[in-house]
Amino acid sequence: MQFPQSLSRNQLPLFDAFLASTIAVVEDPASQEDTFSEVSLRGAAGHCLTLLAPMLRELSEKDDERWLTLIAPPASLTQSWLRDAGLNRERILLLQPRSNQSPLQLAQEALKLGRSHTVVSWLHPLPQQARGQLEAAARTGKAQSLNISLG
Repeated sequence: MQFPQSLSRNQLPLFDAFLASTIAVVEDPASQEDTFSEVSLRGAAGHCLTLLAPMLRELSEKDDERWLTLIAPPASLTQSWLRDAGLNRERILLLQPRSNQSPLQLAQEALKLGRSHTVVSWLHPLPQQARGQLEAAARTGKAQSLNISLG
């Protein structure tokens, strides 16, 4: 039995039914430069972390001298979780916004500096205007912005 598969999708049809209720990858089609991506994870927290681990592990091992920066990650992303998930913790910065700063502002600053190859944020919901601000900051710093929406 064959399942119809869109040519614009890279997902294997075998996993479509399983992942449809758990994960969705959304990219802004208007962006000509691949500076912004968004992943939406829904389901049990432990299951979402299991799906998130390989993505973050790959980014932490990226052949780039710059950092993988995590902006205001959820409390469940502890140092022990990072270690257990096999991430290269020597290449990761965990940043929390100061009291007078929002996670969006901190993500923009980290992107603009260009010291990170990828800046991961957990902003939910993410308005279209904020998405545009992250894209512009990523272009300035020649970086990638990845927003992870949980819930």
